[in-house]
Amino acid sequence: MSSEPRINDRIRVPEVRLVGPNGEQVGIVRIEDALRLAQEADLDLVEVAPQARPPVCKLMDYGKFKYESAQKARESRRNQQLTVIKEQKLRPKIDSHDYETKKKAVVRFLEHGNKVKVTIMFRGREQSRPELGYRLLQRLADDVADMGFVEANPKQDGRNMIMVLAPHKNVKPRPRSGSEDSDIESAED
Repeated sequence: MSSEPRINDRIRVPEVRLVGPNGEQVGIVRIEDALRLAQEADLDLVEVAPQARPPVCKLMDYGKFKYESAQKARESRRNQQLTVIKEQKLRPKIDSHDYETKKKAVVRFLEHGNKVKVTIMFRGREQSRPELGYRLLQRLADDVADMGFVEANPKQDGRNMIMVLAPHKNVKPRPRSGSEDSDIESAED
């Protein structure tokens, strides 16, 4: 079953509730009369509410209607904001330098306006100590509190513990270009 509305000869009901080209109510008319009115006005008869009894049909230029609805759909897609979720994986027994490197990556993701899913992977005996992972996630959340907030609190999921961080609304995303390199080159010139 297609999502396109039925038009002109594809409408197979004995009578319809007709709406004129300017939105005025014509009333309930036989399908033959509605098709004749559409042909005289050089318009199409489009079924706008097929579930109604009798179905509601409108006199309109169907090509123009399809074009305008496609334009609206394109415009709404353009205005949508794409949310990207980046992932950072840690281990419970992480060294301080490795932790700082991972933290810098999380800060960079948040600066660019992305959400960050932080995963702590437990192996072997580490699974019996989930509080180590929880403390590590709390420490990371506190360290990046100025850049983002905890959207989903830490929770155990099998061998992993997961937490989601999201950037603050008032922080503007930084552009992802290589502008840092070009600033250095222009300073040397």
